[in-house]
Amino acid sequence: MTDPEIYKPKNTSRRRYIPVRGIDYAISEWGQEDAPLLVYLHGFADCGATFQFVVDEMIRDWRIVAPDWRGFGETRVDDETFWFPDYLADLDRLLEHYSPGEPVRLIGHSMGGNVAGLYAGVMPDRVRAFVNMEGFGLRDTDPNDAPERYREWLLKGRETLAATERDGYDTLSRAIRSRNPGMSPAQAGFVARCWAAQTSDGSVRLRVQPAHKLPNPVLYRRAEAEACWRQVTAPVLLVAGRRSEFGSPDDLPFPDSRTAWIEDSGHMLHFEQPAALARVIEEFLCKPVT
Repeated sequence: MTDPEIYKPKNTSRRRYIPVRGIDYAISEWGQEDAPLLVYLHGFADCGATFQFVVDEMIRDWRIVAPDWRGFGETRVDDETFWFPDYLADLDRLLEHYSPGEPVRLIGHSMGGNVAGLYAGVMPDRVRAFVNMEGFGLRDTDPNDAPERYREWLLKGRETLAATERDGYDTLSRAIRSRNPGMSPAQAGFVARCWAAQTSDGSVRLRVQPAHKLPNPVLYRRAEAEACWRQVTAPVLLVAGRRSEFGSPDDLPFPDSRTAWIEDSGHMLHFEQPAALARVIEEFLCKPVT
């Protein structure tokens, strides 16, 4: 049996590790160090390296930096639980490393877009422009759900959590394509190898630390997120997949925003339509500031 064809990058990434708040943060980097900086923030259970397809469709020269969030990809931590504000603190330190004193262009997908949206509101002087890909917040929660959420978190925390495994890369690739029909088999194979490591028996283990399976005991309060969004001073591009079911970009209270819809795409825009996504990102980022 021959190995399946795997996507071959046009622009090879470099792997770096940056010390951030006691953690060795894994970073994928592309481009020359003297090129304009873009910082890409991936979504839940993803990793920075899968931005590769979009990088390969970029026309202009950029220095692109894509960290693996704590507990995802190759950024390993010892924590038994994860606290969302840590992502903002990690981002703040990363930006100080890559762009001390200078505002940056942020691109965030899903969870990464939510982190970036909060950060751009609480530290507006650090963000020059913000591309928000499907990071439009969660539905508001009912305070009456708090007792059950805490109970669920405590009970789940007693269990021994294990990393998610699949039979092999082929099985994982097929699962990725089934959720993202716009991908080619070669692209799905590439993502599978970014997402998982092969074990001695041929199965693969996802690079997502088991503690991420725990429910968040702290309820999401949308009004707080929107209060942060109102403080964003940078121009914002809201990018949504036409087939996505992960919220709507309509009526979000960013003071200076515009919306781009990506046709024939679901939530994972960078997987299904990387060329269209690269085009709208560059058109937005290269517009002169008025």
